[in-house]
Amino acid sequence: MTPASGAGSTTGAPPELGAAPASGAASLSLADEITSCATIAGQSPADLARQFGTPLFVYDLDLLSRRVEALATILPRGFKLAFAVKSNPALAVVAHLARCGIGADIASGGELETVLRAGFDPADITMTGPGKRPEELAAAVACGIGCITVESPGEMRRLEAIAAAAGRRQRVLFRLAVREDGPLERFSLIGAAGGGKFGMPLDDLRAAAGYAVASPHLEPLGVHAFGASNVLDAAELARHTEATVAIAKDVATQAGFRLSLVDVGGGLGIPYADGEPPLDLIRYGEALAGLRAGWDADSTLRDMEVLLEPGRFLVGPVGVYLARVVDVKGTPDAPIAILDGGVNHLVRPALIRQEQRLRLLPGGASDEPSRGAAELAAREVRPTTVAGPLCTGIDFFATAALLPRPEVGDLIAVLDAGAYGFTESMPLFLSHPIPAEVAVRGGRPQLIRARLTPTELLDRQVSPDW
Repeated sequence: MTPASGAGSTTGAPPELGAAPASGAASLSLADEITSCATIAGQSPADLARQFGTPLFVYDLDLLSRRVEALATILPRGFKLAFAVKSNPALAVVAHLARCGIGADIASGGELETVLRAGFDPADITMTGPGKRPEELAAAVACGIGCITVESPGEMRRLEAIAAAAGRRQRVLFRLAVREDGPLERFSLIGAAGGGKFGMPLDDLRAAAGYAVASPHLEPLGVHAFGASNVLDAAELARHTEATVAIAKDVATQAGFRLSLVDVGGGLGIPYADGEPPLDLIRYGEALAGLRAGWDADSTLRDMEVLLEPGRFLVGPVGVYLARVVDVKGTPDAPIAILDGGVNHLVRPALIRQEQRLRLLPGGASDEPSRGAAELAAREVRPTTVAGPLCTGIDFFATAALLPRPEVGDLIAVLDAGAYGFTESMPLFLSHPIPAEVAVRGGRPQLIRARLTPTELLDRQVSPDW
């Protein structure tokens, strides 16, 4: 597999991976976010709401470029990036990342179609995930995908038969089953008698690697192991990388193949609360550089590449969910704002039980001072409950968010909604409209997915004439 070796910049020229940490990494902070001075990606929230309606998702593609560049800049030689498409499969977002020059990590046939349509080179695509259907494996093999991660001995044999029928030799990684119930520093294997949805116990993985070495239709590259999600500790992430490479080296040596690729998954985190420190990119880069220096002294690891699969880190902060306040109840000291959208569009706060940062924004016309930022700033700040319109007790974004006292017509932005937002939602619940998606690039907002109304969805259904 040869994922792209660079990442995009705002100028369009991909920086060299392995360069010394530079200003891109040093300057990236929570101050560099999509909302600033009561704007969203430099746009008036009221204008966005008027042009595209609410609720809607808004993505800042220029901020996305800066995040890709900041991460690419701190990576040592031999590290590659593949965007975890599951975090945000919007075609415009994925196509922008293809232009940035990184690879793609997919987990379904639908995501394969997305990344191919977005312009990714098949050689820069990795397919992971349990339960790959035969037709999905066949489509991946047929397009010349760079690598497929096999999750079980059975899946490996099914892939072998598909590759044989296609007259191809498919490159593969072997996914290691690891526990995901603790910090990555407690990296541990699931025992030979145990099991899990993801990957194989080590004994099964060793046997699979040996089988692949003997197969004319499989080319073993290395090991894949994903440890945990949303990790903000740079040292913890580096320890996971170190442990995965050590296991991969042992597996490759025993099976008798050259270790060329180790996929350490994603897990790079973002803060979801105000004041929470972000991942220290400089420290992360220094830790990985130390590992690279050690590997370069080992003839069996000198040419090995390491693949990172960031999703949330890249796209999370570049998106917001924008909804309008349609009712205010409660008391003056503890108001309750009801929005025109809720967990039907953004279920993560309820699913993970972790509130996300909120911003109250002016919702009136640009020339209405009563809806301006100055007027909002003059309001008293109160602990505010922010809820959606759904008939369920889980439909809350926050229970005591410190916000200026809301009024009907205001807009509320849920931040960090660029990852696991619309893609992880349950949009059919209660038959509300499905939100539009808008991307902003170079100061220009553009509709990238139109709103779907209940009528349009009903038109795709049939009531049989029994």
